[in-house]
Amino acid sequence: MQVTALEWVITGLVILGLFVFDFFAHVRTPHEPTFKESGFWSAVYIGLALLFGGFVAWKWGGTFAGEYYAGFVTEKALSVDNLFIFLIIMTTFAVPRIYQQKVLLIGIVLALVMRAVFIAVGAAAISAFSWVFYLFGAFLIYTAVKLLRESGHEVEHEQQRDSRIVRIAKRILPTTDEYHGDKLITKIDGKRVVTPMLMALLAIGFADLLFALDSIPAIYGLTEEPYLVFTANAFALMGLRQLYFLIGGLLDRLVYLSYGLAAILAFIGVKLVLHALHENTLPFINGGEHVSVPEISTVFSLSVIIGILLVATVASLLRTRKTTV
Repeated sequence: MQVTALEWVITGLVILGLFVFDFFAHVRTPHEPTFKESGFWSAVYIGLALLFGGFVAWKWGGTFAGEYYAGFVTEKALSVDNLFIFLIIMTTFAVPRIYQQKVLLIGIVLALVMRAVFIAVGAAAISAFSWVFYLFGAFLIYTAVKLLRESGHEVEHEQQRDSRIVRIAKRILPTTDEYHGDKLITKIDGKRVVTPMLMALLAIGFADLLFALDSIPAIYGLTEEPYLVFTANAFALMGLRQLYFLIGGLLDRLVYLSYGLAAILAFIGVKLVLHALHENTLPFINGGEHVSVPEISTVFSLSVIIGILLVATVASLLRTRKTTV
């Protein structure tokens, strides 16, 4: 897959333009989005993501389009799980609903920047060392096990993390416990202090860093093309703010989502290990020769990922149906 520098620049500018539009059209004036507004713009951004996949198919072929769609679906699913953490952070810091859009948008931009760095590092590592796939695969399997262990205790783990961030920040920075509109920094008695808005952003930024550590190895298990990795991440993050307000009340009902994500990460981890064995160059494995193992196709991967998400979602809604009636 050949992507020119001009195509990279145009893609970056379009994505940047969409975020700028989002800020000036929806976030600049503080308000709580309605269900209709959130639903409409969520559909718009998902539609753009699907259309971009069609462009990839036209420009580079169906194989790369399949890799993009598999990556997009995986990253979108991981992003929905991230929304639950964002909800905990918003609750912990008591961020007023009308200001939550600003926190989310800045957090999403931070997430994309962090992921871009990890994407570049991952691409360089893969290009130089094929055995990196062993590390990625092992890390994803470890993450899947960790996700299973923490399932049902996400609130406690996130609140502990947030309290540590607050303690560290308060040691370094002068802070106030009161909100001053949507300001990140304000003046009290002539002294500049940090508001809870900035504290919430710090917590979301740290969470974004942890999310990037999981998501980038996962998508590299579905495609080795940095351009597809970046665009799948960008389109998965776009519309995440609207999705937060659209399904905020539904997040508590997705009780099996973490189990589904753990299964997806474990599946991709195994896929990476198989790929690493197929491309093996390590001398202590099969004498440095390639190992004849089956490789998992993109179509099969996409089917498994969508299947797991459907089962986890339906099972969650059935499990919580009685408690919401």
